[in-house]
Amino acid sequence: MIDNSVVKELDLQKYLGTWYEIARYDHRFEEGLVGVTANYSMRSDGKIKVVNSGYENTLDGEYTESVGKAKIPDPKNEPAKLKVSFFWFFYGDYFVLELDEDYQWAVIGSSSDKYLWILSRTPQMESEIYNDLLQRITDRGYDTSKLIKVKQKKNN
Repeated sequence: MIDNSVVKELDLQKYLGTWYEIARYDHRFEEGLVGVTANYSMRSDGKIKVVNSGYENTLDGEYTESVGKAKIPDPKNEPAKLKVSFFWFFYGDYFVLELDEDYQWAVIGSSSDKYLWILSRTPQMESEIYNDLLQRITDRGYDTSKLIKVKQKKNN
């Protein structure tokens, strides 16, 4: 059993913008991707525009991008439980499990233990913070040995 409880509060305006993927459970839809980022912005219909992008196999590889949308089904009671869709009306869970008070890092999961991401506002994360997040994830019952570190370009 995993603890996939979410943070109590999520200020969507602070959460918007670009996040760098530091580590993830690997999946078919992200297989071989490096330099992965997720960018969130508001759409005119009130939903969130999601642009996931990365490079195939190397940081000089072919650039690929997926555009989707997200919504918060219950913003009043569960603002940190989002639904994300990249394919028609099929929505997947996007649970904000851990979040820095200054919105500099986040841990994302879902209703199952098959999905897990560590995100940061910068392409590199201090090892002290990363190790703290690994401990938090372990304490929640996730298998951190399944995490793969995502190669990112160096900070400017």
